[in-house]
Amino acid sequence: MATRAKDQLPPVTRSRSSAKGEQTRARLVAAARTLLAGEGAARFTTRNVAALCGISHGMCHYHFQDRTELIVAVIEDIRPEWITPLEEAVDGPGDFAERAERVIGLLTPTEDRDVAHLHSALHWLALNDDRVRVALEQEYRRWRRCFVRLFEVLAEERGAGVEPGPLGEAFAAAVDGLAAIRSLGSEVEAGAVLRTLMVSLASG
Repeated sequence: MATRAKDQLPPVTRSRSSAKGEQTRARLVAAARTLLAGEGAARFTTRNVAALCGISHGMCHYHFQDRTELIVAVIEDIRPEWITPLEEAVDGPGDFAERAERVIGLLTPTEDRDVAHLHSALHWLALNDDRVRVALEQEYRRWRRCFVRLFEVLAEERGAGVEPGPLGEAFAAAVDGLAAIRSLGSEVEAGAVLRTLMVSLASG
């Protein structure tokens, strides 16, 4: 039987304009990150982001309806840098002790200054924009879930007597507090502090 003409057509591929549009969108997100990390929320406007990116203001609004949509895109863009590695560390092979050590290894290095400034700016924006607040809280909920999952592994090993929810949330709160202290330049042995806390929570 002869093959129908439509079956002989090559698979649909993205057009050049589509690929260029994705590149422009990525450039806008990168420029937004740079502006937030360098100058905080005070000068953060779509006009300034467009100028930094070297495109027209109208083109910025072609890709992002408003400033909030661009900020939410930044929040999603940084996920692979702080949440995904944590998820992989927790869900990787090994028992509780091995996974806990991987997690602590990720949390021990001092946070990059630009990243710290970026997170601070996002928190400030979340105080004044409900859509940003909801998006940021969703990310933090996913981040805290990593620690709950870690203690679920402990519960699976030991059986009854381990409450993953409160333990994971407690550790997440401590990590967040430690990050705030270190952002001020305080010298803290993060690895020792986190291991002590992890052992204490696990043994309790």
